[in-house]
Amino acid sequence: MISTRKKILSFVLTAVGLFILFIFAVNTGSLKVTPSELFCGLFIEYNPDVATIYDLRFPRIFIAMLGGAATAVSGVLLQAVMKNPLADPGIIGVSSGASLVAVIVTAFFPSLFFLTPMLAFICGLIAFMLVYSLSWNGGLSPLRIILVGVAVNALCTGLMSAFNSATGSTYTGVASIVNANITQKTWDDFQTLAVYVVIGLIASFFVTNQCNLLSLEDKTARSLGMNVTRSRIVISVTAVLLASISTAVVGAISFLGLIVPHIARLLVGSNHKVLVPYSILLGAFTLLLADTIGRTVASPYEISAAVVMSVIGGPFFIFLLRRSKQNYG
Repeated sequence: MISTRKKILSFVLTAVGLFILFIFAVNTGSLKVTPSELFCGLFIEYNPDVATIYDLRFPRIFIAMLGGAATAVSGVLLQAVMKNPLADPGIIGVSSGASLVAVIVTAFFPSLFFLTPMLAFICGLIAFMLVYSLSWNGGLSPLRIILVGVAVNALCTGLMSAFNSATGSTYTGVASIVNANITQKTWDDFQTLAVYVVIGLIASFFVTNQCNLLSLEDKTARSLGMNVTRSRIVISVTAVLLASISTAVVGAISFLGLIVPHIARLLVGSNHKVLVPYSILLGAFTLLLADTIGRTVASPYEISAAVVMSVIGGPFFIFLLRRSKQNYG
């Protein structure tokens, strides 16, 4: 049982860390300003350096934070639905399904660009249902879910790579989605992401109690008056919405929805009423950290946040498999 003091301390330290990382990310690049100059330039008087940072870096930073929060909470919800700590929107094919439709719209139907988030959500939902249905064999096996998800993910990723090559492999449009590159994102992208993510995050707070009940046996949950099937559908749709919208704007970020929920449970426990808000903070911190590392480690070149997360997430995934006491097969 994790103490209340440890939970509060985790929230405070993560929030402080996110603020410090935000200031550092703002000053990562050729233009640098002090916190006081940043505050004055934003709220008191015009400062050309602050204006440049506001137009170029702020959208990227806020998109990374929102995308990280959305993907992390999506992972929490999917793990609650499947009762599987290895579930992740990237691993089970939701993110790649959403990415695929975003790539198709961007490459071949640019006039429908404003519909990309909604189409990504629909395609992410289809990918999730496909994985779920193909994994069913008189019941759901966590191993089958992972294996089918990997297959769906590989198919969608291969198609995206093909479209990327066909469009010239530039870091605009298609390639920015395929490679999860957020260099050229604007305030318009942030506004699109924010509307859907805020709706999804608010919805996630309303299903926290249902997530807690799903940790029980289905018979026990039903005896407490819960409609298990309906709850799973509602939670799944919320999770897919968050993952799909984030993917449509940011791109597919592997392992983020796996790592953050696992670390969050170690720090604040498995009560979703605490786990969901903390995962929002930790998810925002993690993706912003990955993006900032990618901007600094090979400066003046950049490594995408997706690559950084894959390098970190791959070994972590293996560690989680080996450390777990469960037999996932």
